[in-house]
Amino acid sequence: MSFAEATVGKLILESGIDPFEARLLLGAVSGLGRTTLIAHPEAALDEAVAGAFRAIANRRRAGEPIAYLVGEREFYTLSLHVTPDVLIPRPETELLVDFALEKLHAGGTLLDLGTGSGAIALAVKHRRPDAQVAAVDRSHAALRVARANAARLSLEVDFVAGNWFEQLDGRRFDLVVSNPPYVAEGDRHLTEGDLRFEPRGALTGGADGLDAIRCIARSAVSHLRPGGWLAIEHGLGQDAEVRALLQRAGLESVGSRPDLAGIARISIGTYNLE
Repeated sequence: MSFAEATVGKLILESGIDPFEARLLLGAVSGLGRTTLIAHPEAALDEAVAGAFRAIANRRRAGEPIAYLVGEREFYTLSLHVTPDVLIPRPETELLVDFALEKLHAGGTLLDLGTGSGAIALAVKHRRPDAQVAAVDRSHAALRVARANAARLSLEVDFVAGNWFEQLDGRRFDLVVSNPPYVAEGDRHLTEGDLRFEPRGALTGGADGLDAIRCIARSAVSHLRPGGWLAIEHGLGQDAEVRALLQRAGLESVGSRPDLAGIARISIGTYNLE
């Protein structure tokens, strides 16, 4: 194929993927803006760009997530770098940020457990610059992504390597939030869609999906200030069991909140010192 034959329109048509996704991927490899790609389908691209686009389109046809292919995902208005070392931030997780912004007082302290790309911690810090935000992840690869996002966004977050609360002895927070692994091992969804490509350790939480949530709930009271809140994301149909775990852990005012689809998505509780 000559250079002139590798036009925007032809490459998109031949890619075999959704045209919107094709333009997104072609924009990523070519550096051309979306407006240019739409307005000038006849524009010729050099063979290096065409070859890079065909390769990335092949990966998309095999199911690889768009977020990993372009290396970014928007979350709570922030553009975050993402890699296969972290979960892809999803809109339903923004509910945890909404709750944090509702409950966090001026100068308050927040802990994000299992931070991944840093999405929750960075979104809160962006909206509440006066907050003291810490974020934990056991994956050093994930923390590299999170720290890079924080540096790029000029947001100060205290990132800690560790498993849940284990490196936080003596530290207490006004708010603890987490989007932990909560998919049950063997769940068929793990073999479908984007989940096939995401880090399994950040997805699965034991036989019933609740192992990580049990661990967090057991230790939460020791790391909450009086009047502090715990908020945990969970899956469809897990809300009753998660509320029971929070109640057994000594939390009060326990409840759940729905996402935009009406699914109980986060469960919450507060620590009241008697």
